[in-house]
Amino acid sequence: MPRFEQDSDVRALGEALAALRRERGLSQAEAGARLDMTSQGWGLYEAGKRPGLFRPDVQRRLTAALDASPEDLALTAARITADAPATPPAKGVESGGRGWSGAPSAPRVATERLQLSNDDLAPWAASGVVLEFDPGRWPRRDQGCVIDLTDGGRLIRLYDRADADRLYLRGGPGGLDAETVLERSRAARVAAVIARLDP
Repeated sequence: MPRFEQDSDVRALGEALAALRRERGLSQAEAGARLDMTSQGWGLYEAGKRPGLFRPDVQRRLTAALDASPEDLALTAARITADAPATPPAKGVESGGRGWSGAPSAPRVATERLQLSNDDLAPWAASGVVLEFDPGRWPRRDQGCVIDLTDGGRLIRLYDRADADRLYLRGGPGGLDAETVLERSRAARVAAVIARLDP
């Protein structure tokens, strides 16, 4: 089946794009304006009616407009696919009465904490600061991240960007100006830092 037909994969990607946009509090017009695109053009991507949604370069453009990454899009789409009902929804509209509890939330992975023991990320975070991180969330550009390595080690850095083979990070013994390039095959888990708690 051609990718531009409405299948569950393209629907999930479109819904994921819409979810990322709503998380950032943007309308379709505001998101589209960041790319010199109309709200209708943006809406076609969210509706899964534009075949380019599967192209990595298009995903990078769209997610960059939302200060997100293609990895954020993929994680959100996977969550949407996992939460989708096994049977297709009935056609038409059903009313559950006057009350509405909102969309069901995806099960959240518990956040974790660790305390920094060096100044590799100063002034962003210094020794003694406790970082709270979410293993279910991919970091955005300039956001702290905790990377568990396949050899059992752990890196705490600022996320810069990623490509198919590498993660590009900032921070380390040389301070925030030092760049670290990490092969993706060495990363067992990448988690976004969601809070810095001063001692």
